[in-house]
Amino acid sequence: MAQPPFEISSFILKKIASIAEKLGEVNSAHLHKPPPELRKRNRIRTIGATLAIEGNTLTEEQITALLENKRVVGPQKDIQEVLNAIKVYEELKRLDPLKIRSFLKAHAMLMTSLIPTAGKLRTEAVGIVRGSEVAHLAPPAWNVQHLMTELFGYLKKTGDHVLIKSCVFHYEMEFIHPFMDGNGRMGRLWQTLILMNEYPVFEFLPLETIVKKKQELYYGALAESDRAGSSTRFIEFMLEVVEEALADLLSMQSRVMKSVDRVEYFKSVVGENGFSRQDYLRHFRQISPVTASRDLAEAVASGILERLGDKRTATYKYHHPS
Repeated sequence: MAQPPFEISSFILKKIASIAEKLGEVNSAHLHKPPPELRKRNRIRTIGATLAIEGNTLTEEQITALLENKRVVGPQKDIQEVLNAIKVYEELKRLDPLKIRSFLKAHAMLMTSLIPTAGKLRTEAVGIVRGSEVAHLAPPAWNVQHLMTELFGYLKKTGDHVLIKSCVFHYEMEFIHPFMDGNGRMGRLWQTLILMNEYPVFEFLPLETIVKKKQELYYGALAESDRAGSSTRFIEFMLEVVEEALADLLSMQSRVMKSVDRVEYFKSVVGENGFSRQDYLRHFRQISPVTASRDLAEAVASGILERLGDKRTATYKYHHPS
């Protein structure tokens, strides 16, 4: 197994430390599984951004309509791209980031009805043209299977930090360019999958919206790494993207997490066990005792919780469907 070339710069170490700190804040704020409203919105933003980078013209409103099975008027190719992306992002948890079989399955879903070779490694030479220049000439087709096998071997066997591995995979996959089309969206998708396998918050963290916002810098980091023969610059760029996405999530958490979101989340903490208002407050330190009481009272009134005992000694349990 070949080790992809890169260096651990002081910038990379600083970004990993910052990201680790923010992931700790995300967990303490119970955002590793964001509220349903935020999950849906971020999924729409992710799909819109990753496809817009590739030239898709549909708006977030149109993507929302397609997600809700409503009719949309627009270019058929763009609609098909969105429908495919919705399907593959819904299947994320069933894909294994360490298996090339899952990788090909994801590409098949992402590119079905768009190219005849969906889900198949390329058998022809390809180059990436930007403007009037060839920006990148991919390795020969006969070597693609071997290179991708080595890259998945790196994912499975290396001791590198998962944040680094996800960036390295993203860059190396783009360099290999294993498919005739859909490589960019697959690189971004697979980085998300590698990260969410370790940190669940990444399932609904729209990294792609920041990449879209910094699209020229994204291409620049790819090109700079190509010239250097090392993915160091691309790792630095993508770690900045991850850090910014986590900072955005933390900045909006106080506005997004509502009473019903807290109650829904707390079910995953206590399961079938009883709990007190103090237990609830220990998990939601940012709310007041009055707010905690209101959350629990509303959940009892709506039938989500059952209250046992009087106000002073009350305990609560989640109702389970019979």
